[in-house]
Amino acid sequence: MKGRDISTISHEKLLNLYRTMFLMRRFEEEIVNQYRRGTVPGSAHVYIGQEAIAAGLGAHLVPGDYLVSTHRGHAHSIMMGVPIRGLAAEILARRTGVCRGKGGSMRLTCMEKGVVYSSPIVGSNIPLAVGAALSIKMRGAKNVAVAPFGEGATNIGDFHEGLNLASLWELPVVFVCENNKYALSVSQEKSTKIEDLSTRASSYKMPGVTVDGNDVTAVYFAAQEAVQRARGGGGPTLIECKTYRWLGHHAGEPGTSYRTVKELEEWRKKCPISRMRELLTKRGLATSDELKGLESGVEAEVEDAMRFALESPYPSEEDLLSDVY
Repeated sequence: MKGRDISTISHEKLLNLYRTMFLMRRFEEEIVNQYRRGTVPGSAHVYIGQEAIAAGLGAHLVPGDYLVSTHRGHAHSIMMGVPIRGLAAEILARRTGVCRGKGGSMRLTCMEKGVVYSSPIVGSNIPLAVGAALSIKMRGAKNVAVAPFGEGATNIGDFHEGLNLASLWELPVVFVCENNKYALSVSQEKSTKIEDLSTRASSYKMPGVTVDGNDVTAVYFAAQEAVQRARGGGGPTLIECKTYRWLGHHAGEPGTSYRTVKELEEWRKKCPISRMRELLTKRGLATSDELKGLESGVEAEVEDAMRFALESPYPSEEDLLSDVY
């Protein structure tokens, strides 16, 4: 992979990568808090520990690009620029949400920002992203579609059918496997023989690369190459990002019956935000005060979003008949 030198990333972009990860973390922490207070209907599958992937990928997306996400999609919406006020309100099922409170946590949609759909069915977002990429190609646009998914989805038929069609038709789509080691409670070792899932790309004659999913610069460079390739008509890429979710499968599941405390502690030491903070300060690219200033701004933004959501009304009975085809 070319261009791994961090000096090729501008100071502004480096700070934005840090800010984006911190925003995703604080937003998700507040969603967990709201879930535990009973204000989040249904489940909430949060992204804590995986922020480097969405931040690194999102740095290369522009208006007109498409995202088809998963049940763990809050951070993906943030990377697409969905306003967090509307995002928080949607997760809390309020009328001011991006889907007017009808989509909730697992079915987020915001076409204004390119979020086509967040599908809670494992692997089902992959062929949808392929369809979005086909639309881009048929229109002759220079945009891309992206499909993030967990490692469990790579054993689903939709994964193989989607990659096959994307390669066959040379579509502008980037597949991003967020390998957090567990498909709900089943470890990769118990479900899959191979170690690096990116090797499956070779079956469909497309590039496959595995990176450290807790290193935002590694994700940044891998995504840069894949997105540029797709925009230039070079077809799809499969990126595997090895990471770890700190909490259970969803906010109400502790995730302790199938994982050891030692394993969790080891992965917490690889926190993507702490690693980026250390990189920036040690290299003199940002001061502690500068980063604290960014963090304070994020704290205020998240606090405002949650206040907005909590003060917003729920949909009315009449709203059941709106937005229906």
